[in-house]
Amino acid sequence: MQSTKIAVFKVGEEEYGFDIMDVNTIENYMDIEPKAKLSKNFKGVINLRGDVIPVYSLRRKFNLEDIPASDSTRFIITTSNGNLIAYEIDQMSEIIQFEGDQIFEVPDVVKSKDTSYMKKITSLDDRLITILNGDGILSEEEQNIKSMLN
Repeated sequence: MQSTKIAVFKVGEEEYGFDIMDVNTIENYMDIEPKAKLSKNFKGVINLRGDVIPVYSLRRKFNLEDIPASDSTRFIITTSNGNLIAYEIDQMSEIIQFEGDQIFEVPDVVKSKDTSYMKKITSLDDRLITILNGDGILSEEEQNIKSMLN
């Protein structure tokens, strides 16, 4: 069985992860420049080494209240539907290597259009970790980020 490294992080009380092969970089929090045209889950943009990257709030996606940024707030930079996106997370936990038999399909009872962001699930001790599908997080409208930025 093939092993997979997962970048595990927290949003609210829940733990999520991205396959490390899908992560470009993990960055400390930096000031976000607001943009009026962006949909509600986008907080604005950051300028990272010359790239203007939209910042997407996973707290808003999961219907959690915004909280002030802290020393633990991070950006996970990845590609979603061909667009470079900075996902704002509450706290980076760790990078964990899981064996193939430790990662499971999302149960059919949970699968829907609203949960297309769920790629797989895994557990570690008493922790349930939802592995995210970067291409399933943004709504159809949000995928048109380039037109919102112009």
